[in-house]
Amino acid sequence: MDRLKHDWLTEGLIDYEYKKYILLAYLKDVGRRFNRSELYPFMSDLIFHYRNLIKVRESKKLMFESFPESLTEADFNKLRLTYSKVVNDDEVMGQIEEIIAFAIPKMKGMLEEGKELFEFVEENIELEPVGVSPIYSDEGYLFINQQSSVDISIFRYQVTFFEHSEEKFRSMTTQFLMNEIHGVSKTYENIKIQLTKQFSELPNPATYLAFSKLTLPLNETLLPVAKRMLVQRLASA
Repeated sequence: MDRLKHDWLTEGLIDYEYKKYILLAYLKDVGRRFNRSELYPFMSDLIFHYRNLIKVRESKKLMFESFPESLTEADFNKLRLTYSKVVNDDEVMGQIEEIIAFAIPKMKGMLEEGKELFEFVEENIELEPVGVSPIYSDEGYLFINQQSSVDISIFRYQVTFFEHSEEKFRSMTTQFLMNEIHGVSKTYENIKIQLTKQFSELPNPATYLAFSKLTLPLNETLLPVAKRMLVQRLASA
């Protein structure tokens, strides 16, 4: 059970023992993933469900398409939907509140495990520029290398901005380009020059190396952590 359905709280039978069984099975699988040092998409999925439960508890409203609802407001540009639904069944609401009271601390505990893993991975990744960094750094290349391997995974990255309320946020998209072998004739600087020749639309690309001291899953752990580190690095530049 890799993922928990977005409407798990209200889908099907609304029964405390049944929902408890579903939740514990989900958390057991997430814990198994964390034990294998796999962070994503499990961490972000867990955060989504935890925040959703907090909103339900605090507002007494069921968000994110929980119950059958009547649409009262839609803001599709920001991918935000606000629903209103009057729930008159006190027994059902009592079950839901009981489920939430059980689920929130369980999810919070698992989130703490994920946070510890994330911080451990982050502490063991060195992020450094390759060559001279240009002024424009919202597009470029991200190299990922692990201590135990000569293989370099090369990604092209692009930073995008989006606004929510009065705040502006950065996000990063990446596209896998190729693998290269790091060696005497294939230094990081040489690979950067090769990319400049191959992709002429980026004549002076910002290029960063994320070097991991540990052997970790690339797509589930190294790439998402390296992306977050790079976004933070660029934001503070």
